Amino acid sequence: MPGPLYSASVLVYQHELRILESLLAKGLARASELGFAPENLLHARLAPDMHPLLRHAQIVCDLAKGGGARLAGVEIPAHADDETTFEQLTARIGKVQAFLASLDADAIESAASRRIELTVRERKLAFEGAEFINRWSLPNLYFHLGMVYALLRHNGVALGKLDFLEA
Repeated sequence: MPGPLYSASVLVYQHELRILESLLAKGLARASELGFAPENLLHARLAPDMHPLLRHAQIVCDLAKGGGARLAGVEIPAHADDETTFEQLTARIGKVQAFLASLDADAIESAASRRIELTVRERKLAFEGAEFINRWSLPNLYFHLGMVYALLRHNGVALGKLDFLEA
């Protein structure tokens, strides 16, 4: 049975990536149903100064792989951020899922007392394991996943709360 940090991080990341994949599939299906280029959805924004849906989906992947890597004390896999289609985003999700599945649960549990440091916009942040998960990693992941949901919903994809919660 996985330990508490692994359960609160990797298992949650994996679940949220399945939700992201499901949301994207519903967006692609809606675009096909209405007969417009699905890439139009990938460029949708809620405001001019916000990221488009495509970038929010990439960031969800980055937060999941980065969170898992930092907790396990391993190098974060690099992705080129060159996706332009729903299919490419789905492939990226698959790569992140495979990476998360490869992480050592014991290494993640050892993060409970290990300092995790990161730099965000020239600001240095430091956390211990559970604090990193609860105050940084998951809130950011949920924010960007929520933006994917909101952008799809705003653009006519029939989604409800359960689509955000279950995959």
